[in-house]
Order: sequence, then C-alpha cells, then structure tokens
Amino acid sequence: MSNKARQRMSELIQEIRDHQFKYHVLDSPSVTDAHFDGLLGELKGLEAKYPHLRQSDSPTLGIGGGFATAFTQHDHIEKMMSLDNAFDLAELSAWFGRVEKEIDTPTYLCELKVDGLAINLTYENGQLIRGLTRGNGTTGEDVTLNIKTIKNLPHALVGERPPTLIEIRGEVFFPLAAFNELNEGLEELGRPLFANPRNAAAGSVRQKDPRVSASRPLSIVVHGVGACIGATFDSQSDAYSSLKDLGLPTSDRFTLCTTRAEVEKYIQYYELHRHDVEHEIDGVVIKVDSMAAQDKLGFTSRAPKWAIAFKYAPEEVTTRLLDIKVSIGRTGRVTPFAFMEPVKVAGSTVTHATLHNAAEILRKGVLIGDVVVIRKAGDVIPEVLAPVVQARTGSECVFVMPTHCPECGSVLRAISEGDVDIRCPNARSCPGQLRERIYFIGSRSALDIDVLGYEAATALLDGKIITDESDLFDLTREKLSTSEFFLKKDGKAGFKTGKNTDKLLAALAEAKNQPLWRVLVALSIRHVGPTAAQALARHYGSIEKISKASTQDLSQIDGLGATIADSIIEWFSIDWHQEIISKWSRAGVRMQQEVIADLPQVLKGLTFVVTGGLVDYSRDSIAETIISYGGKCASAVSSKTSYVLVGAEPGSKLAKAIEIGIPVIDEAGFKELLAGG
Repeated sequence: MSNKARQRMSELIQEIRDHQFKYHVLDSPSVTDAHFDGLLGELKGLEAKYPHLRQSDSPTLGIGGGFATAFTQHDHIEKMMSLDNAFDLAELSAWFGRVEKEIDTPTYLCELKVDGLAINLTYENGQLIRGLTRGNGTTGEDVTLNIKTIKNLPHALVGERPPTLIEIRGEVFFPLAAFNELNEGLEELGRPLFANPRNAAAGSVRQKDPRVSASRPLSIVVHGVGACIGATFDSQSDAYSSLKDLGLPTSDRFTLCTTRAEVEKYIQYYELHRHDVEHEIDGVVIKVDSMAAQDKLGFTSRAPKWAIAFKYAPEEVTTRLLDIKVSIGRTGRVTPFAFMEPVKVAGSTVTHATLHNAAEILRKGVLIGDVVVIRKAGDVIPEVLAPVVQARTGSECVFVMPTHCPECGSVLRAISEGDVDIRCPNARSCPGQLRERIYFIGSRSALDIDVLGYEAATALLDGKIITDESDLFDLTREKLSTSEFFLKKDGKAGFKTGKNTDKLLAALAEAKNQPLWRVLVALSIRHVGPTAAQALARHYGSIEKISKASTQDLSQIDGLGATIADSIIEWFSIDWHQEIISKWSRAGVRMQQEVIADLPQVLKGLTFVVTGGLVDYSRDSIAETIISYGGKCASAVSSKTSYVLVGAEPGSKLAKAIEIGIPVIDEAGFKELLAGG
C-alpha cells in the first residue's frame, strides 16, 4: 500500500506543479479551480496518512507559483502567504472551532475574494517604489512600471505623515464590462481572445511594454498589510480605514460580524448576488479582525491561521434538455449540440451547449427530455455535465445520430477509418456547408471581406445569386440588386442599391490582392490552416505548383506531414475545386506568392514559433512579416526552432522552449532582429 501511495503522491505532485506553471507563469490554466483544489486536497490527505512519504518540495508546503519568468525577481520584505480554503459550511465550522478555542468572542471581518492577480506594493516615505507579483510567496516578479499605469492606484500616499515603509497587499482585476469590450476589440483585430477576466488582468500586468498595460482598463483593490514601519493598526478594519485615508483603493463591501450566523449570511448573500459585482469573485475571505488575536493565532508554513477563504462551487443549474440537434460545418463535419430550456447560469442566459460527437453523448448518458446539470466551466463555457437520473419520468428517449444530412439529405459517413466524426459528403451543393464556406471566406481568418457575414452568405445562396464560392468574384451590382439584403429602402423610389452592395463590391476588389496563403485558407482545404498555408505558399510560390505536387513532396515540407499532404492531393483532384481556382484566377484573385525584393532578408535561415498576443502585429501579420524578411514560421517548438516569439498570454510553447533551451524573445527583441540586430 505504501508503494502505491508513494506513486500516487508523485503523480499528484507532478500534475499539480504542471497546473501551477500553467496558472502562474503562462496565465493559461487548463483545469478549473475546483479541479485543482481537489488534486491538492487529495495530496494533503495522503501526506497526512503517510507523513514519512511527504517530499521536501511538496506543493502543500509552499505558496505556489514559484517559476522563472522573463521579469526581474525581487524579494518581498515580509512573506506573502496563501489562504487555506473551506468548500462547505462544515469545513468553515471546523475553522471557527479552532479560532474560538484560542480567542474569546472574536469579531470576524468578511470581504469578497476577488478573482484577479495578487500584487504586493511597497511605499517608502509615501512614494510607490515597487510592485511585485506574489511569485512563490518569498520572491515575486517586478512589474512596477505596469502597475503604475493602473488609474486608481496612487503613486504617492496622501496625508501629512504616511508610514516610513509599508507593504500593501492587493488584487489587480479586470472589470467585467471592460473585459467584454476588450475581447470584442481583440476579435475585431483578429487577435486571440482572453479566456476570462483573471487571465486578462494577469496578461495585462505581465506586458513588456507598459504602454500596453496602460491601454487596458485595469483596477485594483487593496486588502492587507505586510511589513510596516511608522504605523500600527489595532484591527483589520482599522487598517482598511487607514489605507483609505492614505488614498488607497479599499473595498466598500467588507463587513464586521460578531457571530457565525452573520458570517454565513454574508456568504449566502454574495453567492446569490455574485454577478451584481463589477468584478469576478470566487468566494469570500473571513479574517479575525483583531490584530492581537491574529498574532496569537499565528501561521502555518503557508497560510495564516486567522483567515480562511470560503470558495463557491462552480455555478451549476438544472434545465430541461428539449432536443439534441446537429449542425453541419464547412468541411461537412456533423456536430451535435444540446438545445435546452433557457436558463441563467454565471450571469448569462444559456440555450445551447456543444456535445462534440456521438461518443461524448454516450459517455455522459444524456437522453432527450432529461433534466440536465449545466455549468459554465470557469464561468465561461456552457457545458452539459450530466443528467439528473432520479428526475426521469420514462418519457425520455435516446439520441440517435442522423443517418442523413439535415440540410441536403445525403447519407452521412465517416470520411476515414478511425474518424470519430461523421460528415456530409455532398461538399459541392450541401446548403449547410455552402453557407459556412461562404461565411468563412469573408472572415478575418481568410480573405477578410467586409459585409460577407452569415446573413450575406445566406442571402447570396437563397437568392440564387451564386451557386457556390466559384461565383463570388463575378458578382456585379446588377446581380446583387435582386436581393433585398443588398438594397436600401427608399420611401419615394422604392428599392435602390444600398450601402451593402457598395461595401461588398469594394471589399471583393480589395480581397483579390490578399496574399496567396490567405487564398489557400479560404479554399477550406481540410487540415490546411494559416500555418500550413504559409508553408505551402513559401515553398511553392503558386497555386499551380501546389496542385501538381506529389504526396511525398508535400509531406516533407516542415509543418505539414502525411495527413495534410493527402488532404491537399484529394482537394486538387476534384474537378469543381479546379473550377473555383480557374474562375477566381480569371476574376483577378492573386494565385502567386508576392515577391518582395526591396525588404532586407535579415531573417533568412531563421525559424520562428509565435505564442501569445502581440502589440503591433496580429497573428496573421506577424507571420507575413517574418516571411517577407526571409524567415520561416512553424506551429510547434522543436530543435529546429531558432526563436520563440512571446507575447501576452503565452501558451505551452513557452514552456517547451524553456525545457529544450530554445531562445525566447519578446516583440521588442523581434524588432531588433528586423533592424539587423
């Protein structure tokens, strides 16, 4: 049993460390907080049962997050502690019991647990001299310049006699309204979106260029004091009052409670009203108010005994699953999704949730008509967790994947052996696939054609203005005038050509000059995304040469492989696909790689992998820049990678680069390379 426990503890430590790295360094958590807390709780339980097996570097002994980053490291004057967690009232009651065993009639301070980035601010003689992230609790990352861009944070304390030295603990957060606006803006620019406000706050603070941080509407709330010279506080609430007098942003939502019942009432109130707050919260923090009592209770190796965080469970609700329907994608993929009675979860109304494929439906055991448990994983993504089996009436029925396409009636089938997805094979004329392909051509991922959205694609096809994408660049004012979507109502003259027509024709003319790789993406060749398309354009230089390439030649191109090569060969072998190329070419769409002779080829021989969002480049434009200056782009980090270019919210590629020793540069470093550095 001891050997099994040792093995399981080793597995847990490795998994927890991996999640800590993704959370603290990459700002890209791959599991929910509840899942992570479960792993940590399991490890604590095993260590309590087998104390002789506990490793000296166990994550249960530390604060978490102690990983190297690109920022300068600096020690905190006084250690930044974590908080122990309670997940139900029984665990909270046990904490109350431990406190009240030492302290007679304690007063408790309750405050919201802001889901943001923990920060330690140091003021000397009233001046802000340093801002550090929590790091490993002893040492943090110096983000002073970025912190100083936060508008509600004073650079100098107010009052006649500020403390000689004081460390202020706080939380940087992204207001929810501003977060939604930011993501809308990023989407308009075609840049990666932030998964949630906490990631947005962390990514904004960890910017190399403070101007980027300044452009983000970050806010901060302070909630504690570390080292302090020149001031004393009798209680936590007294400290908050003093911090407010010094001009620091404190919360106005904390309250003092003299009984356990009052604490529980506060917890229950904000569990019901968590979406009424301007920032995300994931629980409530309860602290013993008296400083003398705090000193008496003391600390464990990682957390104060006088405070605890009551964590809210991920928000879950139940609703009725009315039906399971399927959608048809641009490559014919059939995706089932849950259609439910509208229900409000995590602040928004949900009616649909993806079910991925038939195997996922079977695994979850969901029936049509079930009462199902819905959760927004991480308060972001709607998810059907499971059916409420005891609520079944016997009227529920098993979902059966359709055998025929709901759009065109074609027999659905798996395209290749081992494929978990089924597809509609009628690629040429299936209305569902056609709509999705036309819509995709107009997207920023492909040719970026203004007006050519979903409604326009539907109008073009329903009005029989085009039969498929091959007709797109032959559109004229006369053809568009037959559709009301492209007309503007005029009370005197009836219908006349409107702005949609002018915009679409202008955008189509501009799209003809898009680079070759974007044309390849727009063709919806299965498995060919931007990275593969750029590699093809760079290697062959023209559509004609790509169409004549062999499977062996294609599969040897860096970043492609046999699967993509087979897909390319198959696509070009179809007659009506050749017709698309022919008609687009006659209409003036660029079918050759643009030769840029006047740019110095300073990146020749260098291969780049890009991860995270950049300031002056979109995902597409950075690739175009690298190629224009003679370099290559790759999608994965390998020994052949010359540099990993890192922006905000980098993914696992950064960890891979560090692991195998590939040089990492930021946007400023990339610009130095362009300048011949």
